[in-house]
Amino acid sequence: MPSTEAIRDELIRVAERGLDRHETARASVRVLRRAVAFDAVAAVWFDPAAALPVDTWIDDAGLSRAEIERDACDIERFKQLAASGRPAASGGALPAGVGDELRAAYVGDSGTWGGIVLYRRAGAPAFAVRDVDLLASLTGGCPEAQRVTLERDLSTDAGDGDRGLLLLDDEDGIELADADATAWVDELRGHTARLPLVVTSVAQRARETALGNASGDAVATARARTASGRWAVVRGSVIRNGTRTRTAVTLEPARLPELAELIADAYGLTARERRVTELVAQGLRNAAIAAQLYLSVYTVQDHLKAIFEKLEVSSRSQLVARLFLDTPRVGGRLSALTGD
Repeated sequence: MPSTEAIRDELIRVAERGLDRHETARASVRVLRRAVAFDAVAAVWFDPAAALPVDTWIDDAGLSRAEIERDACDIERFKQLAASGRPAASGGALPAGVGDELRAAYVGDSGTWGGIVLYRRAGAPAFAVRDVDLLASLTGGCPEAQRVTLERDLSTDAGDGDRGLLLLDDEDGIELADADATAWVDELRGHTARLPLVVTSVAQRARETALGNASGDAVATARARTASGRWAVVRGSVIRNGTRTRTAVTLEPARLPELAELIADAYGLTARERRVTELVAQGLRNAAIAAQLYLSVYTVQDHLKAIFEKLEVSSRSQLVARLFLDTPRVGGRLSALTGD
């Protein structure tokens, strides 16, 4: 069996190949199969701020695809992994026809970014401890691959276009879709005929919020990248007309301030560095930042030095422009990937 280091290095090389998200998942799964056997697999991506699934890639191998997708998109189980301090575990509630599953989460400072679930058919041997340890090591020790992918995703235009409107019934059937919404849906749905996962996730969150079933910090908003490279913000709300309810979903271009959190992750900013950056963007000087964060001025200066180095900027104005201003492209190291 290849060593963990060899597998990790190959996964980073896959991330550097410039494939789209699903092609990257497919190629990464081929690498993983050399180290651990499984019958089916699902990769899922979340918007970490919203804690909503926005995309999946599934190789079901004849198992129940709908059940596998529902299982893989259960962010609560990924949150439990994160809370346990171990990024991978086997067992748990299983879809029909599945004998065992091995689940791993990629968790950053801002939340759960995504995960992978490996499945073995009923009757097959359960995943061994070494399989769990391998996936935990790969997920917990491979932020480089995630960073490479984020850099590529964020190196394209943040997006332009007009806001589109969908009106959905309670079963996510489309009752109304203007031309702009139709264009966004076509870009987001990829190779499937169904509504994009980000749309149905946001719509369901909007319904849960309207019924009072969502947590206090839950929002019916998520960011997702289209097949063409544009970033979209999808928002949902429930409309009541007498006894009848419908869910309105808007889709529009994401602006850089809405992508700032993702950009910060791409540059590898720590949670403390992000907070310092936010306060810089609010116009606070070092002494005020130090007082608000209960740090010394010298510690704030050290944080700023590290931030400047990671983002390859030399001033506060450049820092704010890099992360928060609505410019056409992400600058510096990210835009260099496109040859700008």
